[in-house]
Amino acid sequence: MKCHSSHTNKRNISDGKIKILLMGNPNVGKSVIFSKLTGVHVNSSNYAGTTVDYTIGDVSFGRQCGVMIDVPGVYTLDAISEAEKVAVNLLKEGADVIVCVLDATHLERNLDLAFQLKEYDIPIVYSLNLVDVAKRQGINIDVEKLSQELGAPVIPTIAIKNKGLIEILRAAMKLAEEECVPGSKLTDEERWDKIRDIVAKVQTRVQKKKVTFIEVLEDKTIQPWPGIPLALLVLAISLGVVVGGGKALRAVVLLPLVKDIIQPALTNLVSLVVPEGVFRNLLVGDYGILVIGIEWPLALILPYVFLFYVVFSFLEDSGYMPRIAVLADGVLRRMGIHGGNIIPLMLGYGCAVPAILGSRVANSYKERIIIAALVSFAIPCASQSAAFFALLGDRSIPALVFVYLLSVLVGLAVGTIVNRIVPGKSQPMLLEVPNLLWPDKDAFKKKIKLRMKNFLIDAEGPMMIGIVVASVIAETGILNEFSKLIEPLVEGWLGLPKEASLSLLLGIIRRELAVLPLLELDLNMLQLVVGSVIALFYLPCLSVFGVLTKEFSLKVSLLIVVATTTTAFLFGGVINQVGRLILGAM
Repeated sequence: MKCHSSHTNKRNISDGKIKILLMGNPNVGKSVIFSKLTGVHVNSSNYAGTTVDYTIGDVSFGRQCGVMIDVPGVYTLDAISEAEKVAVNLLKEGADVIVCVLDATHLERNLDLAFQLKEYDIPIVYSLNLVDVAKRQGINIDVEKLSQELGAPVIPTIAIKNKGLIEILRAAMKLAEEECVPGSKLTDEERWDKIRDIVAKVQTRVQKKKVTFIEVLEDKTIQPWPGIPLALLVLAISLGVVVGGGKALRAVVLLPLVKDIIQPALTNLVSLVVPEGVFRNLLVGDYGILVIGIEWPLALILPYVFLFYVVFSFLEDSGYMPRIAVLADGVLRRMGIHGGNIIPLMLGYGCAVPAILGSRVANSYKERIIIAALVSFAIPCASQSAAFFALLGDRSIPALVFVYLLSVLVGLAVGTIVNRIVPGKSQPMLLEVPNLLWPDKDAFKKKIKLRMKNFLIDAEGPMMIGIVVASVIAETGILNEFSKLIEPLVEGWLGLPKEASLSLLLGIIRRELAVLPLLELDLNMLQLVVGSVIALFYLPCLSVFGVLTKEFSLKVSLLIVVATTTTAFLFGGVINQVGRLILGAM
């Protein structure tokens, strides 16, 4: 029987188990190896910065039992970024053996970390991963000679095909019982001289007769032409899959199921048991818990979120995401962050919480603040995007595009302003661009399953709380009193009906709840756009506020809340007033 858990703090491993640290650069397949050997699936994506906290799982070989720790992927042990600090702390705690994963297609770069690890008094076994990809690229590595040069076992592996993984575990268990003498500390110049000498001895490249289509595509996707048009095409197709597929799922399957079968059945059942009055309305009224509690999460949110994670996970596992980082480097530099930081920004389109946590891979506090501000201000999460698709997708695709274009423009402005306000400098981009690969089917399915499970736990719970609050507020008359209180803001400045006040209340709990109540109202196109813009820039939800406070400070969290809320009402009001002037002049 195996038990697994994830940690952000130090943890003492129980005696009697061999402690194994799994280490390597980002993008080398380290987390895939961990998943295969322990049965625990973590986010194993082809880009840096997925695993900031470490994950632990039990492994066994014969009668030997061990504990394997998936250490954050790092390029160096200089302990500048949060990921490097976690890695160094785990090394200082000590272990019985290290499994160091090397990318056979980038051996020279990977050996830098390998030699830094040799300075610790911990035995090492090396996994030479992606040997199949290296062979396709004409790279041949003499594994036996590399083992001699490193003074440790080197085992060729193809992680996604389970090749060589048992041999890695066998070697690790055997080495854990042996004494280890740490290597001498080398200067950077000495270390790189030695690395280049080793690579010259063990690696040969054969002249290939023909360049493959994949290799041409890999080269073209990181160049401005045709890389940028290709990236825009990929993003357009991705949006089409999510919006079009989500609309189809809703129209053909989910809405008929909910509207024609589930809701009438529940209404009839409740009517038989509960007499007319407030309590019945709370259950099956227009905003009844059993009505919107099923329709909003299942029919309006779930199809878009599911397809978003399918598309996003495919872009991750195929190795395309870092190519977007390379192309975006020039734009992001203007905001004080490098292209590699587009990865936590893209994570924000899934959920803001892991995106802000993912900013730990940034090399400076300034970069982290900029990332957190961008995510909090202008990046709608998967649930909020799903709500936008449901609200605007059926009425006007241009309006939907306008909302997202506005989010990008405001994001650029926010990044530029924060870059000028917050002192400090950004670091140069250090990001290896992995090979384009067809995602492993099993790992891909596990990732979708894991992310949907996390969504159902993290998002649906607070959403249901918001739905209960919405039912109580709408069905008991509280909404009318609140609407009168803020009437000058909602009906005057924003031009929305008083019922839209419910969106402002629920948006505090979850951002998508600032959108969903608008679906129940008969709004014109201008009101739809105004309501969407307000929801886009509205204050971060409670979970985001919590993680901002934890990662930075209460002061930073409050500043972001004030800034986002002010921006929401300012932009919403301006769009309403300008729109009315234009419509009045027509």
